[in-house]
Amino acid sequence: MRKSQIAVIGYNKENCTDEARNLALQVGREIARSGSVLICGGLGGVMEAACKGAKENNGLTIGIIPQQDSSFANEFCDIVVCTGMGFARDLMVATSADGIIAVGGGVGTLIELAVGYMIKKTMVVVSGSGGVSEMYAGRFLDDRRLTPLILANDPYSAVQLIIDGRKNDCQGL
Repeated sequence: MRKSQIAVIGYNKENCTDEARNLALQVGREIARSGSVLICGGLGGVMEAACKGAKENNGLTIGIIPQQDSSFANEFCDIVVCTGMGFARDLMVATSADGIIAVGGGVGTLIELAVGYMIKKTMVVVSGSGGVSEMYAGRFLDDRRLTPLILANDPYSAVQLIIDGRKNDCQGL
């Protein structure tokens, strides 16, 4: 069975709070400890903190960046996918993962959540991270009620919810 691929999305470097940065660092650590692969947008803020946490625990990190030059990726990305697509890369981040963990964030995070929602990915928001993700935590994004944004109390629980969701999906095959 292949490794789980977990996307971490949230605040960029300019808007990242200290609390969100700390939570993302812990999420990255938990992803690595679980043996999963971390996927993110590859830049700063939550993305960099999560990658750093994963690398501290010998995890594998993939950064899908909007630029054409890999030098824009944060230093903790093992694999850099240069899309040259700008914000359209948000689609690739969301669709490449088995599940999505949101730590704070703004409209870019909302784009990734909307993509995950439309394709019914398991999506988890870390409690206390703020931003747009926490605004929608525990809710559906619209009246279709496709998949809820699950609120997790801590980074460990967030990762386990994604892994458990993937196990349940695999059992249905």
